[in-house]
Amino acid sequence: MQTTYPVPARVSEGSRNIANNMAAYREVYSLAQSDPDRFWLAQTRERIAWRTKPTVGLEGGYATVAEQPFRWFSDGVLNVTESCLDRHLESHPDKTAILWEGDEPGDTRTLSYHELHEQVCRAANALRALGAQKGDRIIIYMGMVPEAAVAMLACARIGAIHSVVFGGFSADSLRDRINDCQSKIIITQDEGMRGGKTIALKSVTDDALEGTRSIEKVLVYRRTGCDLAWDESRDVWWHDAVDSADPAHEAEPMAAEDPLFILYTSGSTGTPKGVVHTCGGYITYTAFTHATVFDLRPDDVYACVADVGWITGHSYIVYGPLANGATSLMFESVPTYPDAGRYWDMIERHQVTIFYTAPTAIRALAARGDDFVSRYDRSSLRVLGTVGEPINPDAWRWYYDVVGEGRCTIVDTWWQTETGGICITPIAPTTETKPGSATLPLPGIVPIIVNEEGQPLFGPAQGRLCLAHPWPGQARTVWGDHPRYVSTYFETYKPFYFTGDGCRRDRDGYYWITGRVDDVLNVAGHRMGTAEFEAALVSIDAVAEAGVVGFPHAIKGQGVYAYVVMQAGHEPSEAMEQQLQDAVRKAIGAHAKIDRVQVVPGLPKTRSGKVMRRILRKVAEGQPEALGDISTLADPSVVEAIIAGAKT
Repeated sequence: MQTTYPVPARVSEGSRNIANNMAAYREVYSLAQSDPDRFWLAQTRERIAWRTKPTVGLEGGYATVAEQPFRWFSDGVLNVTESCLDRHLESHPDKTAILWEGDEPGDTRTLSYHELHEQVCRAANALRALGAQKGDRIIIYMGMVPEAAVAMLACARIGAIHSVVFGGFSADSLRDRINDCQSKIIITQDEGMRGGKTIALKSVTDDALEGTRSIEKVLVYRRTGCDLAWDESRDVWWHDAVDSADPAHEAEPMAAEDPLFILYTSGSTGTPKGVVHTCGGYITYTAFTHATVFDLRPDDVYACVADVGWITGHSYIVYGPLANGATSLMFESVPTYPDAGRYWDMIERHQVTIFYTAPTAIRALAARGDDFVSRYDRSSLRVLGTVGEPINPDAWRWYYDVVGEGRCTIVDTWWQTETGGICITPIAPTTETKPGSATLPLPGIVPIIVNEEGQPLFGPAQGRLCLAHPWPGQARTVWGDHPRYVSTYFETYKPFYFTGDGCRRDRDGYYWITGRVDDVLNVAGHRMGTAEFEAALVSIDAVAEAGVVGFPHAIKGQGVYAYVVMQAGHEPSEAMEQQLQDAVRKAIGAHAKIDRVQVVPGLPKTRSGKVMRRILRKVAEGQPEALGDISTLADPSVVEAIIAGAKT
């Protein structure tokens, strides 16, 4: 039997949470399922500042997605920044919108809603002066500074489509994204700061621009003041272009289905997919889920310690919190700098009430012991959240018992880049929780578990997690390649959206995410395709073939296991292994690392040449006895050699 935890007592009445108890949750969930148009139109009219309020809900659906993307609120007109900024100027202009914690403890900045509005207007005018127009794509390649959020909102204000690239990605990865979306402008900074180290963002940008033709201007924010290579015809300082610009700007009217941003995510092939989110549906869903899941209240200090380079930062640092008029904390550093008490010190100093982080960080901090936690006052905390990957029960209990002192709600949230916002989660403080379970779907989300043949499974079951009906925050397409969007998400288990995740549903109807079932790795919350690793490895002359799979990792959740076949005349060595690491770092980014390399005589293949990844996974997981039938392999002796090598 699974351990269940009671709902902690409420500190005070919630502000905008629609579900105050499970009876109310069931009522709202039933309405959203039976009449989604009515439900979502009511939500968007209540939560979002529309210039022309929509009267149309959903048009199209999964059955017709191959012919045309489905649409939400298509007759509505808005600019999302008016929901995030302008409307708050009347009621609380001096409230802190962004609270920034720099790399060094105590290095802080605050931006009120009035100040943030002015900064966004200045940046919008500066982008216009640099030639940006509605519909242009603008890459943002920055660290976690407030100007990254300003840049995102400035793009949205002028109707340009931003694409934020995580500041740890390599020049090759950045170049691929620039070329795919044909970005006109890139916004970066001289250097990033993280854990006491500098990250050469402008230098990487310069390298990435070799071999690109679309970039006309590079807007550079000065963070450290280091010496830089400079192209006078192309490069522009942020302080020259933005600080002197007009602090007033009339936002561009946007149709609800106009693209808001592109965010690239790894797939089962080597080329990243540019997932497209649109204005009206996305801002509606992020505002709804942020207020609902976290039991948001007017005086909350909300801290999501993710990076804006990922969807979590988009939805739950920038757009959702600001649409709700919240105080949103941005964090530049890492949880272990200068020591493992950094999070808890920050919570005490800023009186954080809602804290949202990744299970990888929780496991790493738990391994450092309780003393780093207990030395700080965490009495302000009310809600603790997890995101990015499933959380194991031991880490969940440590988070609940030690960090939350047994009195905070834990919301273990499941969602994806493609979903735009949280989909399956406890609602604080309503849902009774089970350690390791994402629990129940939010209103508007209809999970379906299917077997490998695509047949729906009912009651307690385990299989592939699909979703049966569109919701407003769902991605509409892949930039420039709608057929890829359809084939990736809708052809495997028609007529459902296939998440790529495995899932178990228990007798109480609670959902337990069991991890990826496709060729995408989830390493410390970073999604990377196995094909990306394999392409990097075989680019080395000494490597003939490579097979990469994930395996359970105590800290990161999933590690990277590489099986490498050497070219004739080459032998494994420490130097060769370092070359492999350097290759994946260069091709993917600093966050990409192989945890174990095994040199093998060959890869297990069928007679038709297909690599049997199932075998590689089982060996990497330490379960060679569970390989199943290998009679179809062209050379079964390869498997014996792989198993023997794994034991050494």
